Order: sequence, then structure tokens, then C-alpha cells
Amino acid sequence: MSALSINAERLLSRIRALGEIGRDSDSRLTRLAASDADKAGRDRLVQWLREAELEIEVDQIGNIFGVWRDARNAENAPVLIGSHIDTVIDAGIYDGCYGVLSGLETIQTLREAGTALAHPIAIAAFTNEEGVRYAPDMMGSLVYAGGLSIDEALAIVGTDGSVLGEELRRIGYAGAGVPGLSKPHAYVELHVEQGPVLEREGVPIGAVENLQGISWQRITIEGVANHAGTTPMSMRRDAGHAAARVIGFLHDRAIASNTPTVATVGCIAFEPSAINVIPSRAMFTVDLRDPDAERLKVEEAALAGYLQDLAAAESMTVTAERLARFEPVTFDAKIVGIIEEAARGRGLVSKRMTSGAGHDAQMIARIAPAAMIFVPSVGGISHNPREYTADADLVAGANVLFDVIQRLAAD
Repeated sequence: MSALSINAERLLSRIRALGEIGRDSDSRLTRLAASDADKAGRDRLVQWLREAELEIEVDQIGNIFGVWRDARNAENAPVLIGSHIDTVIDAGIYDGCYGVLSGLETIQTLREAGTALAHPIAIAAFTNEEGVRYAPDMMGSLVYAGGLSIDEALAIVGTDGSVLGEELRRIGYAGAGVPGLSKPHAYVELHVEQGPVLEREGVPIGAVENLQGISWQRITIEGVANHAGTTPMSMRRDAGHAAARVIGFLHDRAIASNTPTVATVGCIAFEPSAINVIPSRAMFTVDLRDPDAERLKVEEAALAGYLQDLAAAESMTVTAERLARFEPVTFDAKIVGIIEEAARGRGLVSKRMTSGAGHDAQMIARIAPAAMIFVPSVGGISHNPREYTADADLVAGANVLFDVIQRLAAD
């Protein structure tokens, strides 16, 4: 077991303090990217970075970095710990924030102990990981990794009509740094699982070895509006019924498969949206995920084929628009092994696992060795105010992160 451990009280108090920033009159927590609430959260994080005497850097996409370096290692690439502090609407307090604040706690503990390291250590709070106000999600890390140009990102229009670049300037977080100018020596992200596996199996640490590929599409079906009472069933071109057929196809195909493929229709709208009118248009989203690149392609092709057959059978126009697509990610085997060793050193059982959710780590894995650590989520609940991880699990995960980072920064 490591001779050092993080300051548990400091970590937990910061998680709770950040979790109070962005609450409305009904106590719902919402810190959408580049909003006033996001500014308040960023300001508090920067305050803690200053108190820890870290160098603070903000790049053009608004990513915030706190860096600890000294004369002995200043020329070497940093070990980067990252996640995000933006939230979904009516969120819990752990998603993203736990990873950022555990990174800060790791640096502070090492610094207070006078630890000498071969590499600097930096923490990153990436902009717009959730993608609620601006699409795509994981935007700050995507720009940092070179997957989206800074000009394109800053010009993106949000769901409320705002422009990301203008909003970053308004809240004071349009930095001057070029995103991704220096590549990390390694990257580690600590996160609550957001799923039920670790809790169900009684395992405190997840060593995340890969991350599912994600395919997002918007499907539009054009039918014919007509009277709900006078139009015989055999003469209808009902876009709503066609949409239901697609949803059923996706669900039944995923259930029947012996693979980890998952399919979700999360948004749907009908036009003209009247109780007594047959829908002339149905618009809905499809979220397909699989950790295997070839299987994901097969599922996309199966959906495309079904839509083509449906259009012909129902005499409707069916179109599919790609919203986002990310290939599956295999994390660095060496770092995954170090995570397992660190867990054993703390007397903790670990489990190799796949991340079902997207994370900043999948973007940084494009440019540096990367991996993730998971801790249990009670009930598997996340993106919800009932999101909860026990304090003991939070501290255990932070100590494993601490040991992993110390090892990586010493090499």
C-alpha cells in the first residue's frame, strides 16, 4: 500500500461545494457549457487551482488546465488528468467533477509531500463534454485532440441560438492558448461508472480497457396528414406508425443479439402533433453503440436497409442524417495494468470493463496513451439528481488514481 493517501475531507468537501453551484430555485443542478452557471463553477475551480499554486492555462476552446511543474521536469511532457465540470439538465454532483477534483487532490497531495517527479502533472477541465447546449459532446477534448478545428467549434450555434465563441468571451473563458499544442506523456480519467456493473458485482474499482463506438443519427419520415376518424387504416401513410416500426426493429434486434450492442431512440416529434390528425412527419434520433468497430458498422447497415425497405413498403420518404460518430477506443494496455496493480496495492479488487458512455478519454486516446478508472454508481444511476457514489468508494478511487499518476509521472 502507498505510504501516501489523498486528503479525503478536502476532496469530498470540494465535490459537495461544486455541486451547489448552478442550482435553481427548485434546487435542480444545471451547469450547461458557457452559461452563467458554468462560469461560476469555472471561477470556483480556478480559485482552488490558485490556492494550490498551480500554473493556470486556458485555451481557445475554454479548456482549463492547472499545471504543476518545476525546474527538474519543466521540459518534459505532462501526465494529464482530466474530465469536465459542465452538467446535463437536472444533474447529479459526481459526473465529471469527481475526476477533475480528484486530479487536483492528487497534485496537492504529491506537492505537499515534496515528491520529486520526472514529468509535470496537469489537470484539465474540458469544455462542453456533455453536449447539451452545443453539439457535439466531448467538444473541448475533441478540439484538443485535433478532431475538430477551433474555428468550427467556436462558430457552433447552441440550442438556445447562442454562439459558443461569443459565450466563452462573455463569461471570460476564451483563452489564448492553442488547443493541443503540447501532447501529454499519458492521460488518466477517473469517473463514476454511470452504470450498474461494479455495484452489482461488489467490485470497487473498474480498470476500463475500452470504450464503445457511438453512432448518432436523426431519422425523418415523411407521410401524409389526414383525418384520424375518416381515413381507413388501409389508406393511411402514417409517419407515426412508421416511426414505431423502426423503434421496434431496433429494440428487437438488440434484444435478440448475443452481442453488447445497444440501441436507443431518445428524442421523437410528430407533425402536425394534433390528437386527431395522422402524423405527416416523424423525426427521431437513433443512438447505436458497440465496442467492436465492425459490429457497429453492421448495425448501421442493418438500420439503413430497414429504412430503405420501409420507405418502399409504406410509400414514404425516409432520410437519415448523421449527427455524430466515434469509433470504439482501446485504451493503453500498460496503463490499464498499472491501474490493476494500484488497486491491488490498496487492497482493492478491480475488474476490467468497457465504458458504455462517451468520455473525454476517448478523444485524448487519439494523441496519447490513455485509460480510465471507474468507481461504483449506486443503482447505476447518472445524469440524474439521484446519482450517488459512497464516500468510501470516492476516496478509494482517488487513492488509486493518486498511485497511478505517481507511477506514470516517475517514468
